[in-house]
Amino acid sequence: MPDYMEKRPVHENIILGVILVAVLMAAIDSTIVLLAFPAITSSLHSNLATIIWVILIYMLISAVATTQFGKIGDMYGRSRIFIAGLVVFTVASFLCGIAPTDIFLIAFRAVQGIGGAMISATSSAIVADTFERHRIGRAFGFTAMAYNIGAILGIVLGGFITTFVGWQYIFFINVPIGIVALVLGIRYISDKQTYQSKLDLPGMFTLTASLVSLLYGGIDFASSGASPLDIGLVVLGLVLGVAFYFIEKRTESPTVHLEIFSNIVFRNSVLASLLQGMGFLGVIFMIIMYLQGVRGFSPLIASLILVPGYVVSGVVAPFMGRLSDKQGARIIATLGISLQLIGVIVYMFVTPASTIYLIILGSLIMGIGGAMFWPANSSAVMAHVEQQRFGVASGLLRLFSGMGMMVSFIVVFVVASLSIPRAEAFQIFVGTSRIDSSLSSAFMTGMHISFIAMIALLLVAGIISLTRGKEDRGSRDHRQ
Repeated sequence: MPDYMEKRPVHENIILGVILVAVLMAAIDSTIVLLAFPAITSSLHSNLATIIWVILIYMLISAVATTQFGKIGDMYGRSRIFIAGLVVFTVASFLCGIAPTDIFLIAFRAVQGIGGAMISATSSAIVADTFERHRIGRAFGFTAMAYNIGAILGIVLGGFITTFVGWQYIFFINVPIGIVALVLGIRYISDKQTYQSKLDLPGMFTLTASLVSLLYGGIDFASSGASPLDIGLVVLGLVLGVAFYFIEKRTESPTVHLEIFSNIVFRNSVLASLLQGMGFLGVIFMIIMYLQGVRGFSPLIASLILVPGYVVSGVVAPFMGRLSDKQGARIIATLGISLQLIGVIVYMFVTPASTIYLIILGSLIMGIGGAMFWPANSSAVMAHVEQQRFGVASGLLRLFSGMGMMVSFIVVFVVASLSIPRAEAFQIFVGTSRIDSSLSSAFMTGMHISFIAMIALLLVAGIISLTRGKEDRGSRDHRQ
């Protein structure tokens, strides 16, 4: 028996197992949809500009709702919100599979995003509730492993199911997984205590409105080009963000306790997560567009080329999480960002005629970097907040990470649309078109410019990570 499983309470491993199943389900859903866009578009008689919202609405809702559900979990029970999230996610997955039109599918994906937010906002808090501070890095290492395994399964299953069974089953596959997680969650996960507080309805509404305005305005700008509406939404989002700050300063029971950011380890960790997400995910989006648009690979083959990076990341993550328990997150997370930066530099040498092994090399380096950063950084966040704020901290971490992902998407499509026509950029991303040879050079120039921007983002993320301060987790049991 591996030493990380020895002499540990059985319930800890079962609770972690339930979290891993939920993470696996969410990870499968994050990649499985990408390969089904052409089939969904044809089946529902839709168009790419509409169907792209099948993925965007999920990203938007799950990013916006995490802080609210984190706070609610602290008040009414993290396990209750987690289990309710499993129910919502599973039911919404079934509804997505039977959606009769593209609008219904997008609406059901929004509901699925709510369920995903409920799960992600509480899962890290439940892990932190279950494991002592000096052992949570190991647990987050396994959640990172589950995410990578799920992403691989999503790629493989998405191509197979869409080709041989039908796109509806990419959503139906979540139903049995969700039921298993739900049964185990009800049986084994419970709250030791809840924390008296009041809902900050003005703060929640203002934060939600701010994030929706900012993210929707940015997404619409990326997909359709600048318009007065987009500019107005971004300005409104910024104004509401300022208003939210003053509301939180004055309210007795704020949605986000601003003093939580006075801890430099916590503050720098969530900021590093934001910038790392902006830099890392943008690169992956661009490489997928390169493989499909320039090299002409199908969505399935393009995704399979990136699988080695996921595999290595999944294998390495538990060991990096365990190491962060002993050494702290600062050096390990910073080295992880540095490796991802090196991976982007490798991609700077990619040309239309490059060997695929160069792409695989870059994905391996970035995969190892991610395996170092994610569990170490997550454990640093959860180890430096009080237990009554685990839900809020978990929600904030997911919020910053989700915002990074959304900004990556916006940056990629803005850069791509400056190089080639916007409509063609969308078709390339979803695998329905290949770049004309006359546009390949322009796209490659745009891709390399975007990589320079991603390198700058990762460099800043690395500096923030390095300056987060020294940790002293010791052997304190925060659950007492």
